[in-house]
Amino acid sequence: MIHFLRTINKKSISGTALLRLDFNTQDDWRMKAEIPTIKLLLNTSEKIVIVSHRGRPLNVKVVNGNPSGYERPLSLKKDSVELSRLLGVKVVFIPHFRFAEIKKIIDSAPRGSVFLLENLRFLKGEEENSESLAKSLATLADFYVNDAFAVSHRANASIVAITKFLPGLAGLEIEKEITFLGQVMLKPKHPFIFIIGGAKAADKLGVIEFFKKRVDSFLLGGGSANTILGIRGVNIKKSLADTDPKDIVKLKAISDYRNIMLPQDYVWHGDMILDIGTNTAKEYAKKIAKAKTIIWSGPLGMTDKKAYQVGSKSIASAIVKNRKAFSISGGGETVAFLKKYGFDKKFSFISTGGGAMLDYLAGKKLPGIEALR
Repeated sequence: MIHFLRTINKKSISGTALLRLDFNTQDDWRMKAEIPTIKLLLNTSEKIVIVSHRGRPLNVKVVNGNPSGYERPLSLKKDSVELSRLLGVKVVFIPHFRFAEIKKIIDSAPRGSVFLLENLRFLKGEEENSESLAKSLATLADFYVNDAFAVSHRANASIVAITKFLPGLAGLEIEKEITFLGQVMLKPKHPFIFIIGGAKAADKLGVIEFFKKRVDSFLLGGGSANTILGIRGVNIKKSLADTDPKDIVKLKAISDYRNIMLPQDYVWHGDMILDIGTNTAKEYAKKIAKAKTIIWSGPLGMTDKKAYQVGSKSIASAIVKNRKAFSISGGGETVAFLKKYGFDKKFSFISTGGGAMLDYLAGKKLPGIEALR
């Protein structure tokens, strides 16, 4: 049984909270999604200690608790400044990992204090799910709250091992993720459309297999479409596509599904397909217009260049025009694109997860969610 922060007895969360968040985006949209959870904890707990990560740091050395050798953009110092602005409360940044010292700082701070530790991935133990690191983190607080859905498919120390040392709760954002994603898994209204783009088709294998008899149509674009087109004998030339032999074997079986729709025309640049064509966009839009449930994961073209955004823009427009449909989107690239043009505000739900959303929708057990049980 998962205990949710929103419903728990407020007396049991009156101490110091260790709050796991995910700031690993180019802008602050995930941070903004976490503000309700932070504000709730400010009203109920004594203090808040936030832990998070950014990127995949390499060759970082930690000597006497001081990290060095990392790229400056991977530090969470700027995140503490931005979070202070969003909250209207000073967030104290702690740049080292001397946990005994950190505990003294927290203990001597006044009620309502908020702290942000440096990037936990500077420590090898984080991604190794180290119990030793988790135990050190646990000394800083009285209870633990996970609201980092986007990284809950990883067995990390601050996601899984930490729950062995502190009572764990699910934050408001994770509760929303479980509620909305569960809704489309268990009781989707039909017609049900699943739009799949992005770079790798293999990453979507699980979700395609899970939904193969539940979805009315899969609409494919991007590298996912290129891979299936290639398997079906279309000359995709040098277009982005999966090449791993093990994945190709599984994808061949998927390529025969009758409910998979592939692009009929494409936008080429040299020897590469970089977007779906106008005829394909129109056909996809017709399907979307009749849908009652829509999930979108992965852009349908190279959306970082305007010339190849047309397909994704057409799809986004079709989704927001269908006001009768329950619509969900997730994944860093897709959400960044939707936000750039204001489409995100017209979706029923924007998931903070990319890989985590797909794993959850595929019926996989997320380590971070299971740990809270």
